[in-house]
Amino acid sequence: MKKLVAVIVGVAVLPTFAPVAQAQGLEEVFRQVNPSVVVVRAKGRDVGAGGIIRFTETGSGVLISAGGRVMTAAHVVNGMDEITVEGIASEVVRAQIISSDAGADVSLLQLERVTAAMRVAKIGDSDTVRIGQQVVVIGAPYGLSHSMSAGWISARWPPNTIFRDMPLAEFFQTTATINTGNSGGPMFNMASEVIAIVSQNISKSGGSEGLGFVVSIKSAQKLLIERKRFWSAFQGVLLTGELAAMFNVPAPAGFLVKTVAQGSTAWDMGVQGGDRLVTVGGKEIAVGGDIILSVDGIPVVSEDNIEKIRNKLASVPAGTPFKISVLRGGKVIELAGKTKGELVKF
Repeated sequence: MKKLVAVIVGVAVLPTFAPVAQAQGLEEVFRQVNPSVVVVRAKGRDVGAGGIIRFTETGSGVLISAGGRVMTAAHVVNGMDEITVEGIASEVVRAQIISSDAGADVSLLQLERVTAAMRVAKIGDSDTVRIGQQVVVIGAPYGLSHSMSAGWISARWPPNTIFRDMPLAEFFQTTATINTGNSGGPMFNMASEVIAIVSQNISKSGGSEGLGFVVSIKSAQKLLIERKRFWSAFQGVLLTGELAAMFNVPAPAGFLVKTVAQGSTAWDMGVQGGDRLVTVGGKEIAVGGDIILSVDGIPVVSEDNIEKIRNKLASVPAGTPFKISVLRGGKVIELAGKTKGELVKF
């Protein structure tokens, strides 16, 4: 199963910030912003002890444009086969990822349609957020949709200071209650403006302990709108050093594929995921899938080269042909395909 984490993340969507409105009471804030909040449900596959398992991930999101764009957390939707969004009137709408960055745990969805009951959220200026400021989080903790919690901003963390696996985002720390299902939901200030999106919750008990973390909207805006980061079509692990030698990788390194999202470019090209778990050095690894050696001539030997691959494929128009070299069953084969507008991301 994918790891479920409660999150508050900074949401970014509009090229300009809305003017700061007058502060108001919690009841009025909830009334104004609730129609912009959605429940995100994603269906996917994972590799378990008995083979392939299917599961459903539930999170939250916020509508940020009249055209149907929804901001949510990357860990809720990345690598998933099917994504739907449920608005305030319980209408279910299909969605697809159009931009994503796991390095900040933020994703941007495109809805097939916007329902009559949905409302576009106002975007605030996260640079003006101060420690001690009161905030509101709305989401679906444990599946209880449109639930509100209130708290305060307790700290600000610059990029690459609090979570090593998410070095790109600026985080706000908050006392607002966050639980599983809040992930991807919006944080509002008392002017009813989105200032962050739920991402992480540090807990020893498994519940909320007042250590919630959200990505500032400015971070999300830069990464998803300005840089246009794309869909994580598959998930896995980079094999280097001893691991690469153990898997007989005919290169210094390679990317072992765990799962591939249906409908993605990698899926259409025939990239195969794993089918069983093995324990290597005390860590469980999904095996049986392809080991990607290079993408369009760029060897997958380091995180730096993976970044080069991302940038190259992100810069080309949809329909551009490219090739992936993989190790499968002891043989190196080449797979060909065309970009769809989403990145083959690691």
